[in-house]
Amino acid sequence: MPKVKIPRKSTAIDMTAMCDVAFLLLTFFILTTKFRAQEAVQIDIPSSTAQIPIPDRDIMLFQIAPDGRIFFGLDDQPTRLKLLDRLSSEYSMPLSDKQKEAFRTLEVWGMDIRSLPEFLDKDPAERAKLQQPGLTIDTLGGNHQVEDLILFSRQENNNLRIAIKADKTTEYRSFDKLIQALQNRKVNKFNLITSARLAKE
Repeated sequence: MPKVKIPRKSTAIDMTAMCDVAFLLLTFFILTTKFRAQEAVQIDIPSSTAQIPIPDRDIMLFQIAPDGRIFFGLDDQPTRLKLLDRLSSEYSMPLSDKQKEAFRTLEVWGMDIRSLPEFLDKDPAERAKLQQPGLTIDTLGGNHQVEDLILFSRQENNNLRIAIKADKTTEYRSFDKLIQALQNRKVNKFNLITSARLAKE
């Protein structure tokens, strides 16, 4: 007898649930992604075997370029605005609402504090192209701007952790000046940002 052929039926798979999950994941990543801020200077950090993670928030960041220029930044926007108000009163620089809004979105900067109003008046594209001269540390010459930034920022947010990100080719004297400024403000604890390197067995 010939075999009876059973007709094959295609299986129908409902993809609705999978599409929902895909869009939920996409929405989650869009809402939680923190884009990398545009840096004022390119820094090639050294590698180390340190395993201590840096906190995700409340960071006061100092960047030291290969040529020794120093840049400063705060990750918290409300603290930035409070710091700007302190700088405005201490250095007698009246600022407009437009300038304050520009400073609120400024991740990292490095220049004489009294030059900030002129810098903040520029449009974002022009600010991004401008080569900033960096902060000057000259305690003997009476320039205590870096120390003021450290003091005022910590007074406005007592939870700030200090991190230093220096290029691996930066001369030690630039690093030493910053450490001296920190110690003048009784800061002896800070983090050094490095890239991960596996320890040799």
